[in-house]
Amino acid sequence: MTKGQKVVCINDTFPNLIRALYKQLPVKGVTYTVREVFLGREKIVKGGDSATVGLLLAELHNGPDPFHAGKQELGFTSERFAPLEELPPEEIAEETFSYAGADDGEGWKN
Repeated sequence: MTKGQKVVCINDTFPNLIRALYKQLPVKGVTYTVREVFLGREKIVKGGDSATVGLLLAELHNGPDPFHAGKQELGFTSERFAPLEELPPEEIAEETFSYAGADDGEGWKN
């Protein structure tokens, strides 16, 4: 996942500890914009030192991570999101052009 990419939340089930720490949580089925990608940890949930890919979202803002020495903002694991399937800009332009003027207001003619 990259900065600026649109993603859809696919998992919005959070333990009570996470609900207590966060001000805003993503909702399943809602589209978000990736604000930042970072190397995260699973320490809060699993008590381990394993790394994950973390995301900050443009639409959601939370306080600092109480377990991070640099007080980085609390983010979300990328595994909670799926990339939104979008057409590349050139395909959108082609598709728009092919439909322009298809209906002149008089309906379809045989």
